[in-house]
Amino acid sequence: MWYRRSILAHVGLAVALGGCNSDDAAGPGLGDRLDQPLRVIQANGDLTAALTEFRAVIGEPANAGNAGPQPGGRREIRWDGVPAEQTNTDAFPADFFRGAGLITTTDGIGTRVSDNDFADINPSYAAEFESFSKVRTFMASGSSRMTLRFRLPGSDTEGVVSGIGIIFSDVDRDGAAHITLYTLDGQNLGKYLAPVRSDSAGHSFVGVVFDRPLIGRVEVTSGEAPLGTARNDLSGGGAQDLVVTDDFLFGEPQPGS
Repeated sequence: MWYRRSILAHVGLAVALGGCNSDDAAGPGLGDRLDQPLRVIQANGDLTAALTEFRAVIGEPANAGNAGPQPGGRREIRWDGVPAEQTNTDAFPADFFRGAGLITTTDGIGTRVSDNDFADINPSYAAEFESFSKVRTFMASGSSRMTLRFRLPGSDTEGVVSGIGIIFSDVDRDGAAHITLYTLDGQNLGKYLAPVRSDSAGHSFVGVVFDRPLIGRVEVTSGEAPLGTARNDLSGGGAQDLVVTDDFLFGEPQPGS
């Protein structure tokens, strides 16, 4: 595996944690929208400071398995509570984390929780991907894209959140991993890139927070191609950058307006 020098950027009202600042993290068009992020946090390498800042901005407490909706705070999905029968299979239920207010879908075959960094799909992946919170990671199957939607926790009522942050594993190429945020009525709230990895652990983070709950849908692009038995990562001799995800952090889902 290879890696590049650390990139750590904050935009909007964020305070830089180090590295380089970027005014183009959200891509073109951000200035044309009425709703600008309160804070955008991007980090690679040691994510401790970035996650501490993101949690502080999006709010306490971590609501864990508490019934909702709660008046504030956040939810964190680490995948490690997924039982063995729902692990290493493409049939992971889209509503498994409905109790936390999260629905996950994809335009591919399905979504998959792995306890071996997807080495059962391709043995070379064991040397490419590294879980952040041990030991499970998450990825779409048959696609590099997935969609996140929010519900009031434990219900089928659509919800919106004030912010979302995702940890990616093994981003080798600029632009290979990013999130695009939308309101419930489809307004584009911007595209935000996860920075290229900076060390052998290979973790990158991008988090976006608004001043109120606005986000109803998140389109996640995790790499340039789907995982596959005959598809190696860019740093393993392949032609495309393959990326997987780990922790998801998001504001407590609230009723949509």
